[in-house]
Amino acid sequence: MANGARTRKKSADRRDELIRATLESIGEACSLDVTVGEIARRAGVSSALAHHYFGGKDDLFLAAMRSLLTAFRNDVVARLSEAETSRTRLSAIVCASFAPAQFAPNTVAAWTIFYAKAQSSPRYGRLLRVYVRRLRSNLQHELRGLPVAGDLEDAAEAIAAMIDGLYLRQGLQRAPAERERAIAITEKLIDGLLAHSPLDSGWRSRA
Repeated sequence: MANGARTRKKSADRRDELIRATLESIGEACSLDVTVGEIARRAGVSSALAHHYFGGKDDLFLAAMRSLLTAFRNDVVARLSEAETSRTRLSAIVCASFAPAQFAPNTVAAWTIFYAKAQSSPRYGRLLRVYVRRLRSNLQHELRGLPVAGDLEDAAEAIAAMIDGLYLRQGLQRAPAERERAIAITEKLIDGLLAHSPLDSGWRSRA
């Protein structure tokens, strides 16, 4: 590996470590009241290097939020590519929403804090709106191929609200994440939103 490529990989690895340390620190503290120094120590780098890569603390927190959104988007795309019907693609979105990396305790805690931060920060708010629009669009796209009992947009909103609500509830209780139960609850809601849901036709995708 050439020196330039080696340097870029080392930089990327350090950025990833800092983002991972940020999510762990926020999750453990259950707040954004953590310092760049604390995060840097957890990542095994200096505070100066953390500032070099991300600037201020807010920039580091925003980078961590972007990493969650990117990981979620990539997982959704990968799962959708393997699903063959509108119903199994809906299940793929649900499974991605509650994937182990996304529904881990520290990550859930970070998500709930980011939700709260988005109410007062335009920068966080913009990122959260990207997630909301993308999730709603994906759900609406797949619901168009199914017999929805009622308004399609309302159905998509109900599913998205269920996913977000389960995250918020999980974030409040700090108990071990029950991802299988969260998936089952959301799937049951989807069944109820469909006019003629094929309950025994083997449509379910595995988490």
